[in-house]
Amino acid sequence: MDAAVATTAFDEIPVQREAWYRRLWVQVLIAIALGGALGALFPPVGESLKPLGDALIKAIRMTIAPIVFCTVVHGIASMSDMRRAGRIGWKAIVYFEVGTTLALVLGLVIINLVRPGAGMHVDVSTLDAKAVQGFITRSQHETVTGFLLDIIPNTVVGAFANGEMLQILFFAILFAIATQRVGEPGRRMVQMVDDLAKIFFQLLGTIMRFAPIGAFGAMAFTIGKYGLGAVVSLSQFMLCFYATCLLFIFGVLGAVCRLMGFSVWRLIRYLKEELLLVFGFSASEPVLPRFMVKMQKAGCAEPIVGLVIPTGYSFNLDGTCIYLTMAALFLAQATDTDLSLTQQVGIIGVLLLTSKGAAAVTGSGFIVLAATLGTVGHIPVASIALIFGIDRFMSEARALTNFIGTAVATVAVSKWEDELDERAFERALGKA
Repeated sequence: MDAAVATTAFDEIPVQREAWYRRLWVQVLIAIALGGALGALFPPVGESLKPLGDALIKAIRMTIAPIVFCTVVHGIASMSDMRRAGRIGWKAIVYFEVGTTLALVLGLVIINLVRPGAGMHVDVSTLDAKAVQGFITRSQHETVTGFLLDIIPNTVVGAFANGEMLQILFFAILFAIATQRVGEPGRRMVQMVDDLAKIFFQLLGTIMRFAPIGAFGAMAFTIGKYGLGAVVSLSQFMLCFYATCLLFIFGVLGAVCRLMGFSVWRLIRYLKEELLLVFGFSASEPVLPRFMVKMQKAGCAEPIVGLVIPTGYSFNLDGTCIYLTMAALFLAQATDTDLSLTQQVGIIGVLLLTSKGAAAVTGSGFIVLAATLGTVGHIPVASIALIFGIDRFMSEARALTNFIGTAVATVAVSKWEDELDERAFERALGKA
């Protein structure tokens, strides 16, 4: 059964046919190439352009909290059956857990087969751990209990002020339930929320016109700051990680998509603009509002988009899980730390919990890696200094894999709930 897509703020965003050179994804692609070239040729200049990328990310994040809140409230409060919201949430969580477990296991298998760290014989005492000391210190304060408690905001204003995704989602769900239960005042509030969403989407559209400038600055900084030397010295590990991410996308996620009757490649083409932005900023958080718009335009029901995507940004980090497993075992191999199969499985068990604290922003995966090594106790925590120089280059693959995984999850849950408008989905992917 095709689900009808309600008229909401998402429908206010016009789709216009433009000349190829005026399309955002083309401009972003050119900006990334130019930024990379500038960073490689003139590293100090490239490094100085960091504020361009930071400014755009901050401007986009400014709109994320209200857009997520409005989307979740409108979607849930418009439901006639609140049990449906709970069912959607549980299906999403189950999907996320299965997906991230497969990602962790795949990373474990590949790193043991390829063994890129074998033979390096790194002496941890010779590594300069000053650059990563901050990550080690922060990781010591990361606990599963603390993460779960942090889902509940201290104040409503604090959740929005800090931009904490799960806190905003938690409050929005409770607010939506309360809104539905108060009758006519609640219906008026839902309309107000939808009107507010239209304004924020319009604001986002204005900000995104500057995306090529931000992508240019972000890529120039990355290449200028970290250079390509670190990439060359640890290229085997990087290539192994990138290949594993591709295997997961086109193997595991591709199989899920085939079961649902479409190709993952078509979904990737449909989301190409967002993927280029994720690549340029090394993070998927800045494209969250656009991502939600695109998935609803592709026929996914608004309540599912509002619940699955924001939750997936903290719980469905497939790329981060692959990275955490491979990085931990690579460091063990490089430092000649022998790990039994039981110990490796134990690392997987720890990562199933600690990875949930890795938000979809640059640097968080490194903190979780340090926390995991400190928890298992077998691998020297200071060894993370070995991969510090290439972490930024690997964050692109993490973010892209996370993003595609959440896109597939949104379609999957929509299908399971019989809430996917098949005609809109085929039309959207057919035009990609």
